[in-house]
Amino acid sequence: MTTLSPSPIQPVALNARPTIATPESLILDAQSPAMMVLTDFARTSPQTIHADRPVDEAHQQMISGGVRLLLVIDDQGRCSGVLPAREVIGGRLITLAMQQHRIDRGDVTVGMIQTPLHKTPTLTLETLASLTLDDLVQSLRSFGDQHLLVTEPTPRHGERIRGVISAADIARVLGYRPGGLAEARSFADICKVVLGREL
Repeated sequence: MTTLSPSPIQPVALNARPTIATPESLILDAQSPAMMVLTDFARTSPQTIHADRPVDEAHQQMISGGVRLLLVIDDQGRCSGVLPAREVIGGRLITLAMQQHRIDRGDVTVGMIQTPLHKTPTLTLETLASLTLDDLVQSLRSFGDQHLLVTEPTPRHGERIRGVISAADIARVLGYRPGGLAEARSFADICKVVLGREL
């Protein structure tokens, strides 16, 4: 007959009402590595959408995913461009697509208003790894977008998108709260505030 030995782990009942751990806010300074603001797709799955999907679907995906940028992919899963929230919310390109194709808004697709990849500024992972946050902010002083793609070479598939840097993330980690950079629309907007203060 097999006898069961007592478990070495004895659960303990809680009588009090304990607090719950929450992630600490990451506050960096000017000399912190710029890599700290990279959303790394090797660790966090990117938000993607097919080029043939309606723009209203893209908008809902942004809301539910809590993102302001979608990577546009083709049937092979390769990136053809990006879709910033401003194009979905602002509507200028949507209106142009409706006029050019003589269609209703519901028929406008992501592919019609995406920013093609060749027009999307990027930075290599190797370059990013050599920068501090101060270097990055200085470099992005005249950059008018909200997002910057980061790429890296691969042995078999050539260049791949490794991650993204957002202006909002830079503002957050540098400790700027609503009232400071809350209205920033681009890296250039953030630089106006950051460079006007002592980092």
